[in-house]
Amino acid sequence: MGSYLIGTGIRHKSIEAANAETEGDPTDRMTIFWSGDRAVGHVFNFPDEKHFKDPGVDQNLIARVVDERDSELKPQHSASVIICTRDRPDELRRCLSSLPRQSYVPREVIVVDNASRDSQTRQVAEAAGVVYVREDRPGLDIARNTGVVRATSEIVAYTDDDVLLHPRWLERMVAAFDAPQIGAVTGLVLPAELATMAQLHFETFWAFGQGYERRDHDAVAFASANGAVYPAWKVGAGASMAFRREVFDKVGLFDERLDVGQAGCSGDSEYWYRLLANGYVCRYEPASIAFHFHRRTWEGLSSQIYHYMRGHAAALMVQYERTGIAANRKRAFYGMPRWYAARLLSRVRGQKTPADRFLKEEIMGYFSGLLFYYKTARPENRLPT
Repeated sequence: MGSYLIGTGIRHKSIEAANAETEGDPTDRMTIFWSGDRAVGHVFNFPDEKHFKDPGVDQNLIARVVDERDSELKPQHSASVIICTRDRPDELRRCLSSLPRQSYVPREVIVVDNASRDSQTRQVAEAAGVVYVREDRPGLDIARNTGVVRATSEIVAYTDDDVLLHPRWLERMVAAFDAPQIGAVTGLVLPAELATMAQLHFETFWAFGQGYERRDHDAVAFASANGAVYPAWKVGAGASMAFRREVFDKVGLFDERLDVGQAGCSGDSEYWYRLLANGYVCRYEPASIAFHFHRRTWEGLSSQIYHYMRGHAAALMVQYERTGIAANRKRAFYGMPRWYAARLLSRVRGQKTPADRFLKEEIMGYFSGLLFYYKTARPENRLPT
C-alpha cells in the first residue's frame, strides 16, 4: 500500500493484519484488503443496508496471491499510454501525476485532446512533458483511434483522465501479454473515493471491477454462450485496458459510433467482443490496479446510467453488424425489452429495489440507443498508417 491510495470513505487494510483490532473512520463506507501491493477483496461497512453487495475476502485467493508474488513475469513489450480527455484539465493533471511513479516506464504517453474548448488541456500536457495530439471531432472512440494512429509501441494501453494509477499498473498490464493469442488485457478498477451516496450506489450496482482473480475470456468461453450474447462487458473497463498494436490492423479500429460523445458507452466492450469473435483471448488481470473517481452527484450518475444503456443498445446492433451473430439482434429487440417489462411490472406491484433507482433512465437510454444506431451511418474504416 502507499500514498497512491486516496480513499475518502474507503479504508485500506493489510490482509496480514486483518485479524488485528483496528479502529477505522466511522464515515468509511468500504474496506479494501491488500496482500502486499495486490488487492484481494473488499467489504462494505453498512450492516443495516442489506442491498449493498459484500463479496468478502476469499482465503484461498489470498494464499494463491502470496504464492504468485515471487513468480511474476516481467514485461516483454514496449508500451504507449493513451489518455483521451476533453475540458477536464484538473482531472488530467491528477491522472498524469501518477505516471512518473510507474515501475515500468512507457515509451510514450499520449494525451488526445478531444475537442476541448480552450487551451488548458494542451498546457497541462505540455507541462507534464507528454505527447499532445488534438482531435477536433468529438467522440471517445474517435479519440482512441487517433491515439492508436499516433502510438509507436507493441502494446497500446488506455486509461481515463478521472483515474489514478497504481505504481505497478502498467508493468502488470504489459506482463500479462505472455502469449501471442492474448489480444487485450484489462485491469482491476477500484473506487478512488466513496464520499457520496451516489458514488456508493455506482460501486454497488455498476462497479467497474470484475473481481480479484485473473480470468481469460477465450474462444471456448465465447462459443459456450449457446445462442446468447457473450457478456463482453465483463471483460473489464475502458478506464484500464491495453491491446496488442497488431490487432488494430487485423480487426479494425474502435467503432466511432460508440462511447462518450456519440452513442454514449460500450466502445470498449464492442471491441473486446470483436476480438473474441476473431479468435483472440481477452484477459482480465486484477494485479494491474487503477483507481476511478466516480461521479459525485445523483444528477451526474443519472446521466451516466442513461448513456450506459444508450451505448449498450447501439453496441448490440454494431456487434450484429460486424459479426453476423444473431443473438445480438435478438437481445436488442427481445431480450432487453422483455427484461425491462418484467422490472416495470415488479414496480407496479410495489416491489421496488434500490437497483431500480434509475430504471426510467435505463429504459429511455436503451431505446434512444437503438434510434441512434439506425440514424447514424456506419463510419468508414480509418486504418493506421
